[in-house]
Amino acid sequence: MSGININTTNTERRALDVTITQHALRMIDENMELINRKSTVLFHSDWHKGVIGIVASRLTEKYYRPTIILTESNGKATGSARSVKDFDVYDAIEACADLLEQFGGHKYAAGLTLKLENVAAFQQRFEEVVTATIEDHMLIPEIAIDAELKLSDITPKFFRILKQFEPFGPENMSPVFMSKGLVDKGYVRIVGNNHLKMDLQSAQALKETFPAIAFSQASHFDEVLRKKTFSACYAIEENEFNGKVSLQLNVKDMKME
Repeated sequence: MSGININTTNTERRALDVTITQHALRMIDENMELINRKSTVLFHSDWHKGVIGIVASRLTEKYYRPTIILTESNGKATGSARSVKDFDVYDAIEACADLLEQFGGHKYAAGLTLKLENVAAFQQRFEEVVTATIEDHMLIPEIAIDAELKLSDITPKFFRILKQFEPFGPENMSPVFMSKGLVDKGYVRIVGNNHLKMDLQSAQALKETFPAIAFSQASHFDEVLRKKTFSACYAIEENEFNGKVSLQLNVKDMKME
């Protein structure tokens, strides 16, 4: 019975993680001011405290900038922060200490608590601190490719092995793989603000098909629609839809061949 309970808990946590991440992404996509900031600080009172660290990590990967996700707990706003390479998010939070009840952490990850009425002021102050101290090159992600794969190499067993390397973060980033000769199955579309949703296949072997999301890559839409082949680097992650969990490719970058 305990094994069943653990599996149920993991499924629920994964569902919360996905739901809250999608909600947070919509909040950014629908607000031009948030899109153009050099930091992300989001608050929603209904977000589950147990997954906000995971959500902060996911948003840091998507937008590659210092990120803080806040929710309400015991009448206070409590949050989790994640950073990008070479930027000290702890120092940035410390510069806002007069707005906080408590905080702690290190260069790349931190936790914090503040009064609900201080959330808006903290969002503005943190953005000002980051803008004043971060260097432009820190906001440009460096993509280190760990290995080249064929799509046929991506199996549930392979993914289970990858998960043994968790948790991922700035000092242990999610592995990035590269595949060549890819083509969309024919359902490419633009979603959200400038993101591509695809179903990827190898042009040489159309058997395996993987759903893929490519954030901020809509400029490639016409070429992908015309079935041009391309190379892509990506992380492999789980996606849950209608209660079904499947593997999805999170495309970091793509290059037409």
